[in-house]
Amino acid sequence: MARFSRLAVLNAIVGQGLAPVFYHGDPVVVQQALKGCYAGGARLFEFTNRGDHAAFVFQEVSRWAAAQLPDLMLGAGSIVDAPTAALYVAAGAAFVVGPNLNPEVARFCNRRKIAYSPGCATASEIAQAEELGVEIVKIFPGETVGGPEFVKAILAPCPWTRIMPTGGVEPTAESIDAWFKAGVVAVGIGSKLISQQAVKEGDWDGVSRIVAATLALIAAAKA
Repeated sequence: MARFSRLAVLNAIVGQGLAPVFYHGDPVVVQQALKGCYAGGARLFEFTNRGDHAAFVFQEVSRWAAAQLPDLMLGAGSIVDAPTAALYVAAGAAFVVGPNLNPEVARFCNRRKIAYSPGCATASEIAQAEELGVEIVKIFPGETVGGPEFVKAILAPCPWTRIMPTGGVEPTAESIDAWFKAGVVAVGIGSKLISQQAVKEGDWDGVSRIVAATLALIAAAKA
């Protein structure tokens, strides 16, 4: 059973407006990335299911986070099927994110009261996701499917839709303003937030600074 309710997670996504997205095969590196984002003000983090033994890395990090950062909501991304979703939820995932829409994943998450944000690229996919109970739809890849203009086009006839783009979002005032003014409720940012250089150099203070700056830009854009 997840430590956080689905409602709490959804509210946190909207409230924070940012989902840092990261993967590394070394649990210690992931822990450092988590601490860096946490120090910058993030209370929600997406670990992506990439690489061999990723689920076991997540399991170790999840146990560590529950003890060291108990108010951090740690979720699993790049989930494409229900068995993998179940594996991560059993390991403590507070939410599930996918690059595509899978009805079986949606049904599993609904049964377990876990927030699910699938990747969608068309109005029809978004509608299907919402029919399956999805509250916040991920558009992916955000820039490729049409960027902020795509969001505006979707929200015009469907203002109830809640959108979180990943891919093509930059931690800059120009990018953040464009996405949030278009109507998104949150954004997912990966390597532009936690860069390969920062990981290589162990510059976790730098990660904290960019996370804090991005959260400030989001707060300003919402205002």
